[in-house]
Amino acid sequence: MRILLVEDDVSLGDAVAAWLRLDGYAVDWLTRGDQAELALKTHQYDVALLDRGLPGQSGDAVLRALRAHGSSLPVLMITARDTVPDKIEGLDLGADDYLVKPFDLAELSARIRAAIRRHRQMPETFLKYGAVTIDPATKQAWVDDTLLVLTTREFSVLHALVLAKGRPQSRAQLEETLYGWNEEIESNAVEVHIHHLRRKLGSHRIRTLRQLGYALAP
Repeated sequence: MRILLVEDDVSLGDAVAAWLRLDGYAVDWLTRGDQAELALKTHQYDVALLDRGLPGQSGDAVLRALRAHGSSLPVLMITARDTVPDKIEGLDLGADDYLVKPFDLAELSARIRAAIRRHRQMPETFLKYGAVTIDPATKQAWVDDTLLVLTTREFSVLHALVLAKGRPQSRAQLEETLYGWNEEIESNAVEVHIHHLRRKLGSHRIRTLRQLGYALAP
C-alpha cells in the first residue's frame, strides 16, 4: 500500500516515514501543500497523512480541494492544533481522522488500518481470499491453517493480491505498492517476490495472466 505523507517538520517527517516503511508501506514524503495537491492529482494513494500548517498551501486547502474533486481517499490530519474546535473543523473539512502531535507511531499505524477498512467497507480485521488469510495488523498470513513466514515485501505483494480478489495486478501496480519515490526498484523485484510467494503458498495459488499481471486463484 502507498501513503502520501505531507509534513514540513523534517525530524517528525523522517521518523514517520521510516516507521511506515518498516510497517510495510511505500511512502512518498512531501513538505509543501502545493506539492501535495499535485501529487494527489497524478498518483494513486491508499491513505494521505496531512499536516494542517504547511508552506505553499495549507493542509486545510489541500483537503478542501481533494474533497471538492469528489475524492474519497482516506485522509488523516496530523497536527499540533489540539482544541476541540480545531478537531471539529478538521473533521468537517473532510478528514477521516485527526491525530494530535506528538502521537504514538503504533497508534498511527492502527488508525491508518482502521481508515482503510472503513474506506473499503471491510468490517473484519482479517482479510481472506480463497485459502489465503492475512492480518494487516500483525503482518501474518496463512494458507488454510498453515502460518507462512514472509518478508515485509512478500507480505505487501500478497496483501495487494488479496485485496484485488482475483483481479490481475500488473507489475507496475505492484511496484507502486512496494516502492516510494526515493527507493530504487530492481528490474526483476516483483518477479522475485512472486517466485518466493509461489514457493510458500503453492505454485498453483498465484496465476500469471499474459500481458495483465498476477492474480490469486480463487
